[in-house]
Amino acid sequence: MRPEDGLWTIYCDGSAVPNPGRMGMGAVLTAPDGTQHTLSLPVEGRGCNNEAELRALMAALQLAKQGGATALVIHCDNSVVVEQLAGTALEPFLRLAPLFDEVRAELRSFASARLVWIPRHRNREADALARAAVGLMPKSPAPVGKRRR
Repeated sequence: MRPEDGLWTIYCDGSAVPNPGRMGMGAVLTAPDGTQHTLSLPVEGRGCNNEAELRALMAALQLAKQGGATALVIHCDNSVVVEQLAGTALEPFLRLAPLFDEVRAELRSFASARLVWIPRHRNREADALARAAVGLMPKSPAPVGKRRR
């Protein structure tokens, strides 16, 4: 898809400290023209990392919609969230089912929305924003080239 086609890119992440505990959400949204928007907010109440992740995704979807987005590609490093939303999970996540339903409905409100799982190391900026929302420093990158014996 070309920028003039209106594709927005979202990287989102949630954090819970401890897990479950205080929650924070982070997201980086890139508009078709390259403009970036960031989100770093605490979530009211206590919950688990999966709930924080879903709340981050919902907030990012709402922000994208406010910006006029109609087509999205969303990157998420939480395989539970991706599998549940894609309908490929082996077991439903009953405690968060209403929140999953809300996010699914919001995703359907876009002309095109594709959710992609990515490894955690490719989601560092959104992770740092989510961690900052609960007062934590960004995680240090894993050392390169060192092997454990």
